[in-house]
Amino acid sequence: MPRVSVSAASRAAFQAENRAVKEHQKKVKDNAAPKVGSSKSAQQVHDSFQNFSAGLGIGTDNISTGSGYGFNPISRDRILVEWMYRGNWVARLAVDVVADDMTREGVEFKGEMDPQDVEQLEESATRLDIWGKINRTVKWGRLYGGGIAVNMVSGQDYSTAWDPGRTGKGQYKGLVVLDRWMVQPSLNELVTEEGPHIGHPKYYTVMASAPALRGKKIHYTRIIRMEGSDLPYQQRLTENFWTTSVYESVYDRMVMFDSASTGASQLAYKCYLRIVKIPRLRSIVAEGGTALSGLVSFVDMMRRFQGSEGVTLLDGEDEFEEHGANNYTGLAELLIHFGQQISGALQIPLVRLFGQSPVGLNSTGESDERLYYDGIHQQQVLHLQVAVTNIYRAIALSEGIKLPKGFGIKFKDLRRPTETEKSEIAERDARTITGALEGGWIDAPTAMRMAKKSGQLTGRFLEIPDQLIKEAEELAIAPTPEKVEVAEVKEGEDPKEGAAAASKTAKPAAGMGD
Repeated sequence: MPRVSVSAASRAAFQAENRAVKEHQKKVKDNAAPKVGSSKSAQQVHDSFQNFSAGLGIGTDNISTGSGYGFNPISRDRILVEWMYRGNWVARLAVDVVADDMTREGVEFKGEMDPQDVEQLEESATRLDIWGKINRTVKWGRLYGGGIAVNMVSGQDYSTAWDPGRTGKGQYKGLVVLDRWMVQPSLNELVTEEGPHIGHPKYYTVMASAPALRGKKIHYTRIIRMEGSDLPYQQRLTENFWTTSVYESVYDRMVMFDSASTGASQLAYKCYLRIVKIPRLRSIVAEGGTALSGLVSFVDMMRRFQGSEGVTLLDGEDEFEEHGANNYTGLAELLIHFGQQISGALQIPLVRLFGQSPVGLNSTGESDERLYYDGIHQQQVLHLQVAVTNIYRAIALSEGIKLPKGFGIKFKDLRRPTETEKSEIAERDARTITGALEGGWIDAPTAMRMAKKSGQLTGRFLEIPDQLIKEAEELAIAPTPEKVEVAEVKEGEDPKEGAAAASKTAKPAAGMGD
């Protein structure tokens, strides 16, 4: 079997796609008005339900027969998607909301770490603008259908594989963000090593139009790759292994929403209809000249003086009618319906996308918001977990911070609890920790550390000083007086008699009888 390069397969897929589009357009055109009873009509691909007598179903000579799904690859029109992002607030939110939520709260570190090391690690990430660069990478992935963030490590060859564990002191310099139009994936060199990246481009060559790293060949292990709306393999070939902009599948809904909104605003200028009946109007217009100019001047003067406290100037033979405000019933519901379609297509709740409270009896939107944040957390784990862990490892090595065994990250919860919920959580945690302490499962220092850690969410118990926890740890490991007396008795000639004597001289415990 002859070998076919990926670039050749990409060109072939693109050409096949163009042929399919032309055939689809011809088919839609031919089926727009099929002839009843013709053999052509009988050979069409039909829906599962048809009623030829009533004209119901696809292929039964009705309006639906001419319907179909076209091809509108706006992701390839970089200028169009950029204009949408710049000039349309809904289009901007469609990209920004998910990116902002994925990078809003940051991460927590797993493993026992010194608080000063944690603070230094976070300060270094802030100084390098790590989360800002990741945020921008997610945005351009959603906007263009693809984008990468390159880990900058000074003194290393970007075309070689990157091992975060081999980052030297002061080597890690942060991230540089490049969208899909700034890099060229290696279509003929794919990842062949077994693992999650197999079949992906092995290298990304930075174009001359990029703001940094021009001409560099970047190995796939050095990047964070973010995408837009996923595609099957054959469609990925036509997009040079990228995906599509999130705008592509929702473009028609956005046009409908903006059209309805603009139409509603135009109606506000015509909320009142004024009708003036002028004798011989048709003749005046037909004659033109002075008569028509005079009529136009008269109407303009009447408009100027007509107001809430003005007068309407008319000729004695003219008639004037004024109709009340137009009925806009149903227009608001129509706009909400179009907004809901956009919200559903983007998988972003109305309250988050439009800042609009949900409508309906007993509708609070909490379930929608919870499902949305669960989806955001899933995307964080799928697309950022490994990459962000590697970044923090590289930062730690570059800053000389020793990480504990089993170091990892956990994305913070995006849904912030209310004050009432914080109080309930703090009370529940306090009961749990107290029960564990009284049951002998944990000691006092551990209980204090658990209480302080739970305060990161609730804001309670954060005032427990570290010095107090340290003193409790020292007290927990110090020998008790009883143990000291027994130890001293063991040095005597008769251990049993000494132990009995020590137990007689020991003071009773607090709360016990004589």
